[in-house]
Amino acid sequence: MSTILAIIACPQRVAQGQLAAEALRKAATQGGHQISIEIRNAQGVQGLLDGTRIASADAAVVIAEGDADLARLGSKPAHQATLEAVLADAAAVIGKALGAHAPATTLRIVAITSCPTGIAHTFMAAEGLTQGAQQLGHQIKVETQGSVGSQNALTADDIADADLVIIAADTQVDLSRFDGKRVFSSGTKAAINDGQALIKRAQIEARAHAANGKAAASAAANVAATSERSGAYKHLMTGVSFMLPFVVTGGLLIALGFALGGIYVYEDAFKGTLGWTLFTIGAKASFALMVPILAGYIAYSIADRPGIAPGMAGGMIASAIGSGFLGGIVAGFIAGYAVKYLNEKIQLGRNFDGLKPVLILPLLGTTIVGLLMYYVLGQPVAVALGVVTDWLKGLQGSSALALGMILGGMMAFDMGGPINKAAYTFSTGLLASQVYAPMAAVMAAGMTPPLGIALAALLFKNRFSADEREGAKAAGVLGISFITEGAIPFAAKDPLRVIPALVAGSALAGAISMAAGCELRVPHGGVFVLPIPNAVTNLGMYLVALAAGTALTAVLLGVLKKARAD
Repeated sequence: MSTILAIIACPQRVAQGQLAAEALRKAATQGGHQISIEIRNAQGVQGLLDGTRIASADAAVVIAEGDADLARLGSKPAHQATLEAVLADAAAVIGKALGAHAPATTLRIVAITSCPTGIAHTFMAAEGLTQGAQQLGHQIKVETQGSVGSQNALTADDIADADLVIIAADTQVDLSRFDGKRVFSSGTKAAINDGQALIKRAQIEARAHAANGKAAASAAANVAATSERSGAYKHLMTGVSFMLPFVVTGGLLIALGFALGGIYVYEDAFKGTLGWTLFTIGAKASFALMVPILAGYIAYSIADRPGIAPGMAGGMIASAIGSGFLGGIVAGFIAGYAVKYLNEKIQLGRNFDGLKPVLILPLLGTTIVGLLMYYVLGQPVAVALGVVTDWLKGLQGSSALALGMILGGMMAFDMGGPINKAAYTFSTGLLASQVYAPMAAVMAAGMTPPLGIALAALLFKNRFSADEREGAKAAGVLGISFITEGAIPFAAKDPLRVIPALVAGSALAGAISMAAGCELRVPHGGVFVLPIPNAVTNLGMYLVALAAGTALTAVLLGVLKKARAD
C-alpha cells in the first residue's frame, strides 16, 4: 500500500475539480492506496496538506491550473496531470505517479539568463544556475542574452538533448526554440540568490511548451511566474533593455559633438563639420529612435512580433506630439495589449491565419494606437510630461537636494531590483526631454555602493573575511563601471547592517549631485565617460558627490558591521 497526495488547483473549473478529486479517491481506494487530496478553488482551500502528510507521501499528483504552491513539495516526485486525464482514467494517473521516480541523477539542462541592462544580473544569474547544477550533479549550458548579444548560444542539438529548460530573465525571451520541451521561467533574482533551489523547483513546475508560444497547460504555466517579477514591470524592462544602446550611443555622440565644436555645435554655422555631424547622428538618428524603440519592444514583450510595428508607430507619434518617454510607455502598452486582444479574438482558420502577424494585426494595432495617441491620450500625456519637465528644470536648493536624496536612496535600496530600475528608467527617459540632472544623480548614486564596500574593506579589514576582502576588489571595479550589483553579495550576507549604509551613501551622492546642478548626457559608462568633454557638467562637484557618498558608506559599514574574531 502506498501513500499518495493530490493537489487540485483549478479555480475556474470548480465542478470538474471536485469530480476529479472523487475519481482519484475512488481509484486509490480500489488500488489499496491511501490518498490525501487538497482542492484549491475560488471558494478557498479544502483539505490543506500539512508538512507531515507531504513528507510521508510516496508520490504526488498535481493538477495545476492555478496557484498550487508547489514549492512546498521540495524534491518529492510529482506527476503533472490534467483534469481531462484524471476524469478519463484516474487509475492510470495514479499508476504513473507511483511509477515516477525522482529526476535522473544527471539532468541535461539548458538555460537563458537576461536582464534589462544586460550586464550584471544576466551573468550573476548564469553563475548561480551553473553552480546550482554542479552542486546537484546535473549538466547545464547557459546562454546569456546580455548587452553585447547572446553568448554561449544554445545550439539545436543542445536543445534537442535537454531534459529541462530554465529561463531566468527579467525581460521577454523568445521561447519558439523550445517547442515540446519542459520549460520553467523565473526572474534573475531567484537564480542569483539560490540557483540550486531554483533548479529543484524547475524540475517540479516546468511545463511542456507548445508551438503557439504558450505552455500546454497555459493557466498552470502562468502560475509558475506569479511569484516572480512579471506583467507590466517585465514588459517595461524589456523595452528599456532594447532602448538603452540607442540612448548610450546617442548621448556619447552628442557629447563628442560638443567636445569638438563647442556648445553651439548644432547651429547651422557649424553645418558640415565633424562636430556637427557627430551631434546630428547622435541627436537626430540614435537619440530620436529612443522612444519608438521603447514603445515597440514594450509591445513586443506583450504581444510578440506582431506588436512591434504598432508599438513603434505609437512611439513615433509620442515623439512627434511632445509626449516623450511617458507617451512612449503609454503607446507601447496600448499597442501590446490591443494586438494581444485582437490575436486572441480574430480566428481566420488555418488557411488565413498566416495573414494575421504580417497584415491584419499590425494594421489594426497601428490604427488603434495611432488614433488613441492623436485624439485621446497623447496631448494629456504631453502636458503631464511638460509639467514634470518644467518642475525638474526649475529645481533648486532644498527641492533639488530632496529629489537627489530620494533617487540616490532608490538606487541603493535593492541594487538592480525594481526600485533601482524605477529610478534609473525615470532618469533615462528624461534625457529625451533634455533633462539631464536626475541622470547624473542616479549614476553617482549607483556607483557608490560597490565603491563604498571596496573602501570599507580596505579601511576596516577586521569587519570582512579574507574572501570578502578579495570580493571587495572586484566590487570596486564594478562600481567605477556603474554596476551597482557588485554590492549584492555583501548585502545578502548582512542586509540589516549593509543596506542602510549603502542607502545613506547613495542618498548623499545623489543629493550633492542634484544640489550642485550636475548634469549627465550619457545613461551608462561610470567614470569612463567622465573625461569626455561636456558629457557631465560641473565635473568637480560631481566627483565630490561620488567621493562623499563612497566615504559615508565606508564609514557606516565600519561602524555598523561587527568586528570578526578570525
